[in-house]
Amino acid sequence: MKKLLAGCLLLTLCAASCGQREKGAKGPFAALTEMVDSMKAPTDTLPATSSESLPKPLEADELFDDFIFNYASDEALQRQRTVFPLPYDQGGHRTEIGRKAWTHDPLFTENNIYTLLFDREQDMDIVGDTALNAVQVEWLFLKSREMKRYFFRRTHGMWMLDSIALHPVKQGEGGDFLDFYTRFVSDSLYQRSHIHTPLRFITLDPDDEFSILETTLDLEQWYAFRPQMPADWLSNICYGQRNEARSRTKILKVNGIGNGYSNVFYFRKRLGEWELYKYEDTSI
Repeated sequence: MKKLLAGCLLLTLCAASCGQREKGAKGPFAALTEMVDSMKAPTDTLPATSSESLPKPLEADELFDDFIFNYASDEALQRQRTVFPLPYDQGGHRTEIGRKAWTHDPLFTENNIYTLLFDREQDMDIVGDTALNAVQVEWLFLKSREMKRYFFRRTHGMWMLDSIALHPVKQGEGGDFLDFYTRFVSDSLYQRSHIHTPLRFITLDPDDEFSILETTLDLEQWYAFRPQMPADWLSNICYGQRNEARSRTKILKVNGIGNGYSNVFYFRKRLGEWELYKYEDTSI
């Protein structure tokens, strides 16, 4: 009997020693492991299946646009799909945001619109690409000339936010166009002198909502029906489209959130000056 008790004691001590070694080890996936562990059941419950504790791919993960609206509006999902501690780079000063310090970020869902930027019309087709594995969501603050960028990656079929960076708009990030746009939307006299006339106009045919009507507008018609254009900020989702500082064309797409609003503004640079040369309104 004494031998049996001694054997059991030896096994217990070995198990405890192994457990301490494993607990002290820090592998390359420690941050991800801690995130997963924090979502597991309390220690006094039986961990029936670890798969119940892990984030699972959603149908929305197939298309980034579907995912980002879920991510922005669902606080619980946002915490699951953010890697903690989250790297945060503010003008070259790098810190980390812990899980407890994180507050829900609604992104652009608190506004009734969001915007996208493109250099070429064909790049607008990238929006529906389901093969993307890396996308950045940007805020462009026009008055402070700062950019806040969220880096998302799709791993094992799931989109995750893995870092954030905030820095001044740099040379090569479209500052020339942003300077023009900021003045264009805030100075009506400047705007008047930077609209090509006649302005090409594309809209839904009022007599047939399934047909497109192409016509032109003069300056007075533009001001009579001038649409909503963000004046303080622009958002952008970088699916992989070109956004080059030297591009001589820029396309600003303004989408409504749940209201059917859809406007596209086409700008080009001629003789060293930007101008609006085409406007598209296909709002429902």
